[in-house]
Amino acid sequence: MDKIAELKKLIDGAANIVFFGGAGVSTLSGMKDFRGKNGLYKGNYDYPLEYFLSSNCFYHEPELFFKFYKENMNALDYKPNIIHEYLAKLEQGGKLQAIVTQNIDGLHQKAGSKKVYEIHGTIYKNHCIKCHKFYSAEYVFSSSLVPKCSCGGIIKPDVVLYGEMLPDDFDESCLAISKADLLIVAGTSLTVEPAASLVKLCNGNLVILNDTKTPYDFLATLVINEDLEDIFKKL
Repeated sequence: MDKIAELKKLIDGAANIVFFGGAGVSTLSGMKDFRGKNGLYKGNYDYPLEYFLSSNCFYHEPELFFKFYKENMNALDYKPNIIHEYLAKLEQGGKLQAIVTQNIDGLHQKAGSKKVYEIHGTIYKNHCIKCHKFYSAEYVFSSSLVPKCSCGGIIKPDVVLYGEMLPDDFDESCLAISKADLLIVAGTSLTVEPAASLVKLCNGNLVILNDTKTPYDFLATLVINEDLEDIFKKL
């Protein structure tokens, strides 16, 4: 059987689908991924890439943190692509019960998806580290280099930085995946822990869609190593 036909059969036969996506889901919209051929890891930096997105950098060198953050994480002008739109329709049809995303760009919500677990946080929520006042992403990205609250405190994006705990959405994701009869994983190399190990909680069929192999392919019912845009166009 053709692999796309096999994937369609799995989707048609499922009643509780969960989608787990990584940066590769948003590259079609123009966002950079991390480990792809044009990803952030291909850049030349004065420090390890992880440092720019660490709590250590945020608190000790906020100018450096926000320079990198604003240059690489601003998703305000990006639009959902065929993957986001397909998933929103699948949710509207009652088959897709949840989306678990490593992305912080909010594109699933822009496409109309309602149940989205953002396990690495989101650019759309920002709070002052002193008084906890809320600020929009628009305010943060349009502000001077280090965004400041009216009280004088630095505004921190609600994204999970290296060295920080994962949000409650991670626990919710674990529960959703454990209940799924089909888990579709796409656009992630499954190398960043603990997010990658979520696939081990799957008790139903596991499908992995990625342009390269992953360390968890051996657990999958179906693996398709093709361009994601091609796969979802066929779907």
